[in-house]
Amino acid sequence: MAKGGQTPEQPGSPEVRAAWALKEAGDVAGARRQAERLLASNPAPQDRAQAEELLRRTSTPRALYGFAALGAAVFVVLLLLALKRYA
Repeated sequence: MAKGGQTPEQPGSPEVRAAWALKEAGDVAGARRQAERLLASNPAPQDRAQAEELLRRTSTPRALYGFAALGAAVFVVLLLLALKRYA
């Protein structure tokens, strides 16, 4: 237990902590690359769980792709209607 003013060391290896630090600093792509490299090197179970959690938190939600496709389809329909009317 840490005494007053001291913070306990975060769990995990330095590589995992560095990946999380990259994410917190805003470099999500770099954090994902580092987590994938860590997973490829057969890490300890705790490091593996933390790297997988980082990848899960930084992945793009599947629903976002559906909304993007719907928006593109609406845009194309509106474009075709405008071209039909003014062409």
